[in-house]
Amino acid sequence: MRRAAIERLLPAAYQRAAGPGSVLGALLDVMEALHAPDEAVLADVDSLFAPYRTPDGFVAYLTRWVAMDHVVAAPRADTPPPLPLGRLRDLVAHGALLARWRGTPYGMRTALELATGVTGFGLDEPADRPFHVVVRVPPAAAGQLAVITRIVEAEKPAAVTVEIVTDPAPDPADPHPADPDAVGVAGVRAVGRAHVSSPVPPDQP
Repeated sequence: MRRAAIERLLPAAYQRAAGPGSVLGALLDVMEALHAPDEAVLADVDSLFAPYRTPDGFVAYLTRWVAMDHVVAAPRADTPPPLPLGRLRDLVAHGALLARWRGTPYGMRTALELATGVTGFGLDEPADRPFHVVVRVPPAAAGQLAVITRIVEAEKPAAVTVEIVTDPAPDPADPHPADPDAVGVAGVRAVGRAHVSSPVPPDQP
């Protein structure tokens, strides 16, 4: 609050005594200076809750708002996040989408792709093992198994058991490698700054 605005709140007698060089005038100057930092924050407070504008130190806190804090679970608060801040921002930006599809293959695959930056995750349900899912991790994401495990445990249905396996690296001699991204994708749409594949409509095989 500016000094003039504070002064207008005072009784008329105090306003007359708050002239330049007066003790009351100096106090009003100090009050203006004390208010300035808080007013600067309030003037731009919406940026604190925007995934791509919030300060780096606030991103992990926002993951709690969208129930994705299991991704940054760490024994110490000052431990660096297990994945780049850009991917954390993507997870926060897609929080509503992930909540809507939690417990589905699309939801789990999308969360894994956003967190790792790698596409090509596969989800298989063996016919001989009901209520069991095998999550196939592409070779490019093999070094992020700790994060992948936390996401899978949080995104899977509670009654389902899960197994995480790493796919073998593709054979360089194979001239026609399979495209894992072509399965179960009905196009690509953008939300925030990351691109996520749209789920296949229910009436398609």
